[in-house]
Amino acid sequence: MPLPVALENLRLPVICAPMFIASGPALVAAQCKAGLVGAFPALNARPAEQLDVWLTQLQTELATYQAANPGAKTGPIAVNQIVHQSNDRLAHDVEVCVKHRVPIVISSLRAPPPEMLNAIHSYGGIVLHDVISLRHANKALEAGVDGLILVAAGAGGHAGGLSPFALVGEVRKIFNGPLALSGAIATGDAILAAQAMGADFAYIGSRWLATKESNIDDAYRQAIINSSAADIIYTNLFTGVHGNYLRQSIINAGLDPDNLPDADKSKMNFGSGSTSKAKAWRDIWGAGQGVGLMTDVPTVAELTIRLEAEYLAARRRLAL
Repeated sequence: MPLPVALENLRLPVICAPMFIASGPALVAAQCKAGLVGAFPALNARPAEQLDVWLTQLQTELATYQAANPGAKTGPIAVNQIVHQSNDRLAHDVEVCVKHRVPIVISSLRAPPPEMLNAIHSYGGIVLHDVISLRHANKALEAGVDGLILVAAGAGGHAGGLSPFALVGEVRKIFNGPLALSGAIATGDAILAAQAMGADFAYIGSRWLATKESNIDDAYRQAIINSSAADIIYTNLFTGVHGNYLRQSIINAGLDPDNLPDADKSKMNFGSGSTSKAKAWRDIWGAGQGVGLMTDVPTVAELTIRLEAEYLAARRRLAL
């Protein structure tokens, strides 16, 4: 199946994952200018009215950049929407995305409802949906999404527990459309490996945390650089959904990372009036198992050059 227009002509086959708090206009603009898909969660724009401001700012900045650099590959913007009954902003945020004709919407937690899909499809936008299992993939495809993001073991933040080899293989048996793979992808070699497995794109999150443009404090960046895969804790305590977090941040919060209780999934709250979500990602730091491969804090542009060199070197090494 041919790729949607929004996903063509990228510098690298990379979709940058939307990260709570960390993905702000500066990071997204840098990712798009680097020729990648730049993404942010709609809920990062607070209050809700700020979403329109962010999208206006980003679209203006990227249009100016493209006009000044006509030969450059400028990636599209993607906005993540949390599809959950507690997200009382969902209808508003989708309406803003439709107003701005956002080319890619990434839906999470639950399959998007028909009215959301119809609104995004009305102007030619596409919807990619996060899944952690074949069952979730089937539900999303039945709902009518355009592509899938497979969140495999080792991914930062909310993540599944399946091997990427198993997950990609099972999903490819039922779906030949756009597929992105997430899970400890931090190098150009891993981008190529995702493609070799059957994915069209690498879905990279945590590596962008340790860049100069990410909206996190220096202590968070340093914790990433100091950590290895053994320092990642998989728990559902902080949001009700299983995810991967840095051990040090859990210790800093006064908790024992080796003895965390389970959370009540029914108490998940993504509403605009709740501070629990922001607190989880501000104080308990999400990160994937690829942190051991991160040893510096480059700019997005510098990191993209590195990823591209590694990707091309891996292709040459395998005579591709």
